[in-house]
Amino acid sequence: METFVWNQYFTTGLPDVDAQHHALVDAFNDLSEALQRSNAGDEAGLAEVYERMVNFAEFHFAEEELLMHNQGVDPRHVQAHTAMHRQFIEQVVGIWRSRAALKDPAQSFVGFLTSWLGLHILGIDQSMARQLACLELGMTAPEAYEQEMEVHDQGTQAMIQMVGRLYQVLSQQNTELAQANLHLEERVQLRTQELAQANAELQQANARLEEFSRTDGLMQIANRVCFDDRLAQACASAFRHERPLGVLMIDVDHFKRYNDTYGHPAGDACLQAVARAVQQALPRATDLVARYGGEELAVILPDTDIQGTGTVARRVVEAVAALGLPHSTSGAAPHVTVSVGAVARVPDNKEACDRLLAEADAALYRAKEAGRNGWRMSGA
Repeated sequence: METFVWNQYFTTGLPDVDAQHHALVDAFNDLSEALQRSNAGDEAGLAEVYERMVNFAEFHFAEEELLMHNQGVDPRHVQAHTAMHRQFIEQVVGIWRSRAALKDPAQSFVGFLTSWLGLHILGIDQSMARQLACLELGMTAPEAYEQEMEVHDQGTQAMIQMVGRLYQVLSQQNTELAQANLHLEERVQLRTQELAQANAELQQANARLEEFSRTDGLMQIANRVCFDDRLAQACASAFRHERPLGVLMIDVDHFKRYNDTYGHPAGDACLQAVARAVQQALPRATDLVARYGGEELAVILPDTDIQGTGTVARRVVEAVAALGLPHSTSGAAPHVTVSVGAVARVPDNKEACDRLLAEADAALYRAKEAGRNGWRMSGA
């Protein structure tokens, strides 16, 4: 008997995604039947069916995440979506390992799976589909995301019911596990789960620590470590696919004079404003701005040719100038400005990062020689 009833509310309009959801439903139903056979004393093939279901779920999640990355979905949505994928795998593994303590593992396990799938499709998957549709209409990723946050999903009521079912299943599971404390073996099992939860929390804390370690504390953008890693990945990908990669080196003009004139607190505020302006000048969520060192920033522009890279460089110069931050001792302008060096080409090899940076830096030097408050392209 099928445990999940499909209807029109569970479609996203994305053919590949919907087909994978159907396949995931089939995998859930197969696991339900295998668990029922297991309750009757037949354990043969149960682990295989379980592994097949988990493997397909991981494949589906990877496909969705690749789709969001390729289409440039807003990072805030991508982060939440990816977290739900990771959480699902963690929860499935936890329930699978503790199924011996459940009175009816088939009902509890498959109840959780079907509730989660309904919640996932009605909630974040349909949200993803709507944002992709907005991107196709010409909206930017942040605009599509903000609009999504303001519009109520037509499936909200059904999703609420799914959430209630999910927590009902989890509550039942927790109650049954608490009753298992009556027996020593079951207490050991519960303790093992507690340790697993503690380990999961530790992993989450480590993940947050890793995120902090890759973010500049002042500017709240990527730091040099993160930039170096991302540039190496982007360079290897551009070389492999024979696609151009754009890099910008950005320097705040006469920043030492600014600090000397207005003080270091004002200098910090200036750098924060410049970082925001540069971030807003980038056209795609896949572009990365990072603090390269001191008052110098760097930008990675995947799959961007000379013309596109030049356009972004010009937008960066204009965006910072538009801030209108007074800089009486600049010499380049009466307000804060930046100089930008740019390079864009297909890397000669997958480890061409140093050469790209050297070319962008040389172009930055020429922009400064030309009077600052402008940009120069490498080789131009």
